[in-house]
Amino acid sequence: MKRLAKHLLLAIVYALLGSFVFATALYIKKLNAQPDLQPWHVVDLEEEFRASRSDEINDFDAYLALEDRLFAELQRKVYTEPEDPERGVFNRFRSGSRSDPAGQPINWNRSFELRVEEPRAGFLMLHGLTDSPYSMRALAERLHARGVWVLGLRVPGHGTAPAALADSSWKDFVAATRLGANHLHGVLGPDRPFYIAGYSNGAALAVEYALEAMEDDALPQPDGLLLLSPAIGLSKLAAFASVQARVARLPSFEKVGWTSILPEFDPYKYNSFPVNAGDQIYRLTLMIGKRILRLGGPAGVADFPPTLAFQSLVDSTVPPTTIVQQLLAQLEPNGHELVVFDVNRRAAAEDFLISDPTLVERHLLSNPELPFAVTMVTNESPDSLSVVALRKPARSNEVTREPLGLSWPANVFSLSHVAIPFAPDDPLYGVDAAESEVPLLSLGRFEPRGESGVLVVSAGYFARLRHNPFFDYMAGRIVDTYAPAPIASP
Repeated sequence: MKRLAKHLLLAIVYALLGSFVFATALYIKKLNAQPDLQPWHVVDLEEEFRASRSDEINDFDAYLALEDRLFAELQRKVYTEPEDPERGVFNRFRSGSRSDPAGQPINWNRSFELRVEEPRAGFLMLHGLTDSPYSMRALAERLHARGVWVLGLRVPGHGTAPAALADSSWKDFVAATRLGANHLHGVLGPDRPFYIAGYSNGAALAVEYALEAMEDDALPQPDGLLLLSPAIGLSKLAAFASVQARVARLPSFEKVGWTSILPEFDPYKYNSFPVNAGDQIYRLTLMIGKRILRLGGPAGVADFPPTLAFQSLVDSTVPPTTIVQQLLAQLEPNGHELVVFDVNRRAAAEDFLISDPTLVERHLLSNPELPFAVTMVTNESPDSLSVVALRKPARSNEVTREPLGLSWPANVFSLSHVAIPFAPDDPLYGVDAAESEVPLLSLGRFEPRGESGVLVVSAGYFARLRHNPFFDYMAGRIVDTYAPAPIASP
């Protein structure tokens, strides 16, 4: 009987192992059948910043000088390739194309600094994965108008070619963040507040930096954090990315190193996604978890900088439960707040949603044990497109209601992970932008209709909302929190 059970167990193990190997082989075969890699997928950019170069590149001026050399190298190695008829008018790597960022008045792929003669505060702004400093531009300009010195840092591996992100490490991201923080804090001095804003992966970098500064007195501790669509935790399946990356090093399997290989028509964001990018953000979030575990007390991590986070209730990249469970619920109360944009309850889309987001909404607004405040931006009623803000303080179950004077666009059923930092009048991702003299492809207004399966990019790419219809409310909250208007003298 024991022998029979043993053989049965072995059979089950072998069957499971065989199924795993077969499924993995099919997955790799599918990935390897992707479109051919282009020069921007394979170029080696030697002038990119690395953590190993921190002794040489040890201040922001040196970082900018290196960035100058990097973009010159990009121009030389990618843009000056022999003319290829497949490079269309919307290829960002074709010189003079409508998507060529170098042809714009400002190349927002580069680090930027908005200076103020007498700054009231300073903000280090960190963009997301595959992204660029462009995503922080609108908020940076709002804060700058209030007297805030803003440093928008280009995180290593970004803003150039997707190949750079295929060869970057989270340690490079972290080292550049430290460099930017030291520079900005040095500009401000000890008497002016210093804040860090992060979008998606940039939010993870902001949290990691704040946690590290709590353990390292040599690092200036931020006075507060602003997090947009924070990518604080990912599925454990992301750990498979490291295995996939190793397979990609084998001859003829280079394409396996890419989750997707797409045309590069977005001037400020990579469309192609290297496996290494997912692996690095997974490793970064593991480091955050270890620091929280190490620093946490009986009631959570004490004295963590006051944090204001904005998140869509439905987010296919990082669910809102992640920021709650893996960060905010792990902190002692210290003025932290989560602002959640609900789904449009009048869009008649709830029956088509994969899961019911109402359960998350109810938990956030009814749980009196949460150590952070919650604000839910939602419909005034199920029959109205007008929105209100429902706010519950930390450690409370009392909810107040504030009309916002804003409404859902009738054809929008929710925000998205990528929509949060962009205004409706954003010239690239918005829907209300004025006609620009510079002929850019407006991804926010481009709505292709036709046959399915004939575009090189899925129609779902263009259906995903890329701007925040409630941006003015969010920006107002941010400006009033970090740079309140001076009180007029009587």
